[in-house]
Amino acid sequence: MRRLFLAGLVTALLPLVGCGETTDSSESEMRPNLIFIMSDDHAEQAISAYGSQLIETPNIDRIASEGIRFDNSFVTNSICAPSRAVLLTGKYSHLNGLRDNRDEFDGSQMTFPKLLQQAGYQTGIVGKWHLKTDPTGFDSWRILIGQGEYYSPIFRENGERKQYTGYVTELITDFALEFLENRDRDKPFLLLYHHKAPHRNWMPNIKDLGRFNNPDLPVPETFWDDYAGREAAATQDMRIEDMFLSQDMKLHKEFYGEETGTGGSDVSNPEPAWANSYGRMTDEQKAAWDAYYGPINEEFKQANLQGRELTEWKYRRYMEDYLGSVHSVDENIGRLLDYLDQNGLAENTVVVYTSDQGFYLGEHGWYDKRFMYEESLSMPLVIRYPAEIPAGQVTDLMALNLDFAPTLLDYAGVEAPAEMQGASLRTLVRGETPADWRDSMYYHYYEFPHGWHLVKRHYGIRTQRYKLIHFYNDIDTWELFDLESDPNELNNLYGQPEYAEIQSDLHRQLIDLQEKYKDQPGE
Repeated sequence: MRRLFLAGLVTALLPLVGCGETTDSSESEMRPNLIFIMSDDHAEQAISAYGSQLIETPNIDRIASEGIRFDNSFVTNSICAPSRAVLLTGKYSHLNGLRDNRDEFDGSQMTFPKLLQQAGYQTGIVGKWHLKTDPTGFDSWRILIGQGEYYSPIFRENGERKQYTGYVTELITDFALEFLENRDRDKPFLLLYHHKAPHRNWMPNIKDLGRFNNPDLPVPETFWDDYAGREAAATQDMRIEDMFLSQDMKLHKEFYGEETGTGGSDVSNPEPAWANSYGRMTDEQKAAWDAYYGPINEEFKQANLQGRELTEWKYRRYMEDYLGSVHSVDENIGRLLDYLDQNGLAENTVVVYTSDQGFYLGEHGWYDKRFMYEESLSMPLVIRYPAEIPAGQVTDLMALNLDFAPTLLDYAGVEAPAEMQGASLRTLVRGETPADWRDSMYYHYYEFPHGWHLVKRHYGIRTQRYKLIHFYNDIDTWELFDLESDPNELNNLYGQPEYAEIQSDLHRQLIDLQEKYKDQPGE
C-alpha cells in the first residue's frame, strides 16, 4: 500500500515539475527548437562537405558531419522569391501564387510559421525575405528591403525602417543571436535565419579581401560550351563574358572605356548601381577596399584584355568575390552554432542549412540559376539534430524544397495540412525509407520573357538517372539527358531511336507528376 501511495503521489506531482527553462519536462525542452538557415545562390560546388576544391566551409561541414547530407536535394523553381514561397507553403508555385520575382506573396494563405505559432512556438525571421508583402506568422521580423545591400543595409523591423552600419552577413547574424538571447524561455522557437549572400553583386567583407585571389584558377571544363543541340541554352543571357565591368567587376569608370555585355538585361543601368553599392561604405571601408582593388583595377586597365582573356579575367574576379561572400556566411554560421553550444541548446535544436537554389560557377560559361540543369536544380541540404539524427549520414534519396514545411512541422509535432504537397524528411534521417518515397521530381520555371537572363519557360522531370525537359512559350523543344553517361548535360538525346522507350516512359511519368501536383502547363 505504501508503494502504491508513493507511486500515485509521484504521478500526481509530475505535471507540476519543470516550470523553468532547464527542466526536461518543460514544453520548450520536450519539443525541439527549429533553426532554418537559408543563404542565397549558394552552389554545392562552393561547400567543402560536397567536395568543393574552391573553398573550405568548416561550419556548414560541421552541420553535415554531425547530422546528414542530402546529395539529391532539388528546388522546384530555381529563382529567389518563388523558392521562398515554396518553403513557407509547402506548395508548388502555381498553387501558392508566386511564380516569378514579379509576383507578390499572398501572406493570408496558410504557412508553416503560422501553424507553429498557433502551436505555441515563438517565431522569428531575420535577413532576406524578398516577397514584397510583410511577413505573417512571425512574432518578430527584421528583414532586408528587396535584395538588400552588402554594406550599410536598411532593414524593416516589424514595419519600421532602420539603417545599420556594417556588413550584412554579420548584421543578420547579430540579429539572429539577439532573437535567441531575448526569446521566451518557456517556449520552443522557430528562427528563419536567411542570408543575402552570396547573391549578386558579391561584395566580400573588408577583412576577407584577397582571401580567394587566385590568378591561376582554371575555368570549368564546360566553360566554353557551344550549346549544340540545346536551343534554349544558346539563347540565354547569363554568360560570364556579359557581366558588367562596373556592378559585377567593381571597376570605377576610370578603369575602363565602355561597358561590355548586357549583364543579363538590356534595360539595366549598372554604373549608378555600382556607385550606390560603393557609396554605402564608410570612409574607412572605402579606403581598405581601394587599397586592395585599386592596384588590381589599374593592372586591368593597362592590360587592355580582349576576347577570351577578358572573359577568363571576369571569371576569376567573379569567383574571388563570390567565394569571399561565402566565407563570411560560413564564418557567421559558426557564431550561431557556438551560441547553441554555449547555451545548452544544441542537443534539442534542429538546424537546417540550405540555399534557395543552386548556382553556376562558370559551368557552361554561366553565372545565375533558373535552368533545370544540375548546377541550378541542385541545392545544398544538411540537417543536424543530435537528439535524433545519427551523425555522419549521407543519402542519395530525393529531397525537395517542397519538403521543408512538412519536415519542420513533423519535428514540432504539428500535423501538416493536406494541401501541402511535400513529405517530411524525418523518417529518412532516422534511416527509415518509406516504401513509396519518390524516385523522380517535377520542376517548372516561368520567368520569361519578363525579368532577367532570357531563360525560356520550361518544365520537366528528373529521375535518378534521366532528365526530360520541355522548353515552351515562344519555342517548342525537348531535351533528354542520361545523367550517368553525361553528367554535364551536353548531349541532347531526345528523338534518338535507341532512347525511344526511355523517352516514352519519361513522358508518361511527367504527365503523372503534373496530375499529382495539379499543374497544367500552358494555361
